[in-house]
Amino acid sequence: MEVKIVTNEQELADAFEVRKTVFIHEQNVPEEEEIDQFESDSIHFVLYDNGKAAGAGRFRVLDGVGKVERICVLKENRKNGAGVAVMNKIEEYAKSQGISTLKLNAQTHAIPFYSKLGYETVSEEFLDAGIPHKTMKKYV
Repeated sequence: MEVKIVTNEQELADAFEVRKTVFIHEQNVPEEEEIDQFESDSIHFVLYDNGKAAGAGRFRVLDGVGKVERICVLKENRKNGAGVAVMNKIEEYAKSQGISTLKLNAQTHAIPFYSKLGYETVSEEFLDAGIPHKTMKKYV
């Protein structure tokens, strides 16, 4: 497994394809909500497993805080460390940019995953694209 910072159109297309599979097809998020106006302001990440795109995520900086977004892994690649690999690469990138506070909006079913990585819940539950979420934060 290798997580790459997206540097070309093919890698970006691979990241979007994973996101579409997970969020649009699996979770029924409307495409206009999944692919949004922040794509060009984000640093994108794509995970390859044996040369095939299998995971993705993106990162933005808002008011000095790193915002981790759109973390996803294809169903067949879950439970094998793929999500951890994506998160580790994003956190490594954030630190290299001098960002020490990270936040994310976790789907409630994913809170245990992020908690194991050191994220703490800092909000009440809210709906995003019709899916229950809570905001989580971590200092790196």
